Amino acid sequence: MVNVWAIDKDITLKLLLLELVRLYGENTLALKTREQNRQAIELCLPHDPAVSAYVYTFAQNRGYYGIDLRYPISEHNIIGENENLSLDQVLEIITTHLFS
Repeated sequence: MVNVWAIDKDITLKLLLLELVRLYGENTLALKTREQNRQAIELCLPHDPAVSAYVYTFAQNRGYYGIDLRYPISEHNIIGENENLSLDQVLEIITTHLFS
């Protein structure tokens, strides 16, 4: 498990990660390592990396998130439609997208 406080990410993203660990336990979700922006993370299930949620804080109001939903077929991706969302809204979207 990655130490949330040791990764170089925005504090708002660290709070999201901590809440996800609280809700689903450690090692339930994986971080895709290709994302280098400190204001963005890409989350997936360890056994299904083709479906992911790209969560970002850049270009959002302070303390809010944007989230893009990624699928194996890129034409199905939902990009730029979920912005300035609260923590609760992002958690609900992640739950629906990755666990349903």
